[in-house]
Amino acid sequence: MFKALNLDDNNKNNPHQVLDGEKVKCLIIGSGPAGYTAAIYAARANLNPVMYEGLEPGGQLTTTTEVENFPGYPSGVTGPLMMEELKVQAQRFGTDVRSGYATKVDLSGPVHKIWIDEKKLIEAEAVIIATGATAKYLGIEDEKKYAGSGVSACATCDGFFYRKKDVAVVGGGDTAVEEAIYLSGIVNKVYLIVRRHELRASKVMQDRVLKVKNIEILWEHQTKGLIGDQVVEGAVLLSKKGSMEEKEVTIKIDGFFLAIGHKPNSDFLKDFLETDEVGYIKTIPGSSKTRVPGVFACGDVQDSIYRQAVTAAGSGCMAAIDAERYLSEMHGE
Repeated sequence: MFKALNLDDNNKNNPHQVLDGEKVKCLIIGSGPAGYTAAIYAARANLNPVMYEGLEPGGQLTTTTEVENFPGYPSGVTGPLMMEELKVQAQRFGTDVRSGYATKVDLSGPVHKIWIDEKKLIEAEAVIIATGATAKYLGIEDEKKYAGSGVSACATCDGFFYRKKDVAVVGGGDTAVEEAIYLSGIVNKVYLIVRRHELRASKVMQDRVLKVKNIEILWEHQTKGLIGDQVVEGAVLLSKKGSMEEKEVTIKIDGFFLAIGHKPNSDFLKDFLETDEVGYIKTIPGSSKTRVPGVFACGDVQDSIYRQAVTAAGSGCMAAIDAERYLSEMHGE
């Protein structure tokens, strides 16, 4: 479908065009706090970065109504506005921001090949991966209906909005237990909705959650739907314990938190980059460097622990600095 992309004498007058594709110095795949911050630093370092925004331009924050914990916004800011401002800042310094997403890569050689939208081929000397992660959802229609209006996949991000109210957390693993405990210090009451008759969380986390007085664990319950006028006001659950007949239960809540895991957007990279069992890209400790020279990862695609906008932005800065140093060494500068 594409010819091999190699610079030759015919391309010297136009170094950015290479046969059927394009040659760039620094390619950023994905947007969001990590990608845009990497773009700002890369552009200011004269790397002439090209960014492809991905399937969700701006990342997960574009689905968040209010962001109150990002430094520099004392009165808070909406997620979409913050991402738009980061984009404008990146473009101000010369970042070429484009629509499109990476569908295939070949990172086996010294020059990295990336296919965009399955048809355009880019050759990049340095690649920054900032494709983020996608929260797992139950798959019920009400999750979309109340997105940003009571449904959240990040207790640390949105818990503050539910102080002194009642909320529910779905999940039985360490993440769900951690988020339930975190929320218990902010809200009035937490319902922990567990599908099974036991928790999958580690023993130490189980011991902790069982000691928190304002957390009620609803064993063997599954969510049927959410109710409310424009915002979440309650959840309809199905309870089935052992051989007992299934029973419908309604609980009054103001917030509904998903804590059943995240899926890093790294599938198209798995043949070339090392990941953990979930799919998070492994980087060399203390850096954004992957095991492939010239390929760097930042943000939620490599962070399974913090998953915050501010930490993503910080890792985007690291990726750009690592990429600039790599390119300087490669060109003997």
